[in-house]
Amino acid sequence: MEDKIKLLETFENQYPDRDYSIIHEAPEFTSLCPKTGQPDFATIVVEYVPDKLCIELKSLKLYLNTYRNDGIFYESVTNKILDDLVTVCKPRYMIVTAEFNVRGGISSIIETEYKNPEFFGSENFN
Repeated sequence: MEDKIKLLETFENQYPDRDYSIIHEAPEFTSLCPKTGQPDFATIVVEYVPDKLCIELKSLKLYLNTYRNDGIFYESVTNKILDDLVTVCKPRYMIVTAEFNVRGGISSIIETEYKNPEFFGSENFN
């Protein structure tokens, strides 16, 4: 199986001396329930404060699309996305929110957060 993280590309942040937020929303995310094999649909929101690098959008789209046939729990996929994005762009701050559609009468929202210790001290919630 291809390593998904290799799909993610970055580009240089033109304003590294300024804190600003970047928000990407992917409303057509799909993965599979590992128990039933049924599709799970979600909106993935990636919000981050870049340091030296920004995430290139086409590569983010291709990366997220690789989960389409993966059996993975909501919590795992949300944390995996955060881990991979942090690895490639090393942001000052990032939060990934996965808003999964109603399934079996229950909707789920998973949020996972990263705080770069260089900017936030040793309190890292990753």
